Amino acid sequence: LPDELRPYFDSNRAFLMQHVSDAIEAQKTTPLTAHEGYIRFEKYGLFPYASLPRDYKAALSKFGKHSVEVNGLLPWSVGLYSQKLTESFRVKNWDQARMAASELAFYVAEAHDPFNATTNFDGHLSNQMGVGARFDSSLVERYSQFFYLHPGEATYIHDPTDHAFEMCLSAHAWLEDILLSDRRARAGLSDYTDEYYDRFYGQVGSVLVQQFSEASVDVASYWLTAWTNAGKPQLPPH
Repeated sequence: LPDELRPYFDSNRAFLMQHVSDAIEAQKTTPLTAHEGYIRFEKYGLFPYASLPRDYKAALSKFGKHSVEVNGLLPWSVGLYSQKLTESFRVKNWDQARMAASELAFYVAEAHDPFNATTNFDGHLSNQMGVGARFDSSLVERYSQFFYLHPGEATYIHDPTDHAFEMCLSAHAWLEDILLSDRRARAGLSDYTDEYYDRFYGQVGSVLVQQFSEASVDVASYWLTAWTNAGKPQLPPH
């Protein structure tokens, strides 16, 4: 983050870390909220899924509200929470701004998880049940101490929703590599042992680290964009 923004977010670090995963609990009780955290691209044909309009109203007009919601709203959710943070900055509601910033960060991060962009989200379509959790949870828990992240500087995002689609598509492009690596890592083993995870991490660890680094840049870029679109208001020190 640039010098004008970093102190505000540094001072709210504890709050952001506490609330960034609030949406996970909300998804357990509110079905529509759960739809906000994924998109099933394959429901819209073949890559790059050009049949799906990126404008939300156009997508509703073409496919219907029910289908669009069931197939997931993740890119539009990022755009929506980006606008929410912008408005909070604009009216200088700092409590609302830090909550919106944590919500936005959650959905931006979700857009970098390949398994949030596919109908094969839990590996059931390729007979690899649980591969999503093995990739985005188990590997992180086991090997995060070895992650060396080198995120770049935040940049202004001209179209938050369109950029969110690009994030999701970029993540989706890793799916086949991850699925193949999962099969290779399990070869000759009777279960998902320590040896399996060592093999799996050896093959996809770089992908995981890259997605974390890119998510870091994008979270900062969305925060910067919201502040810029709000007119760059003077931020409180805490």
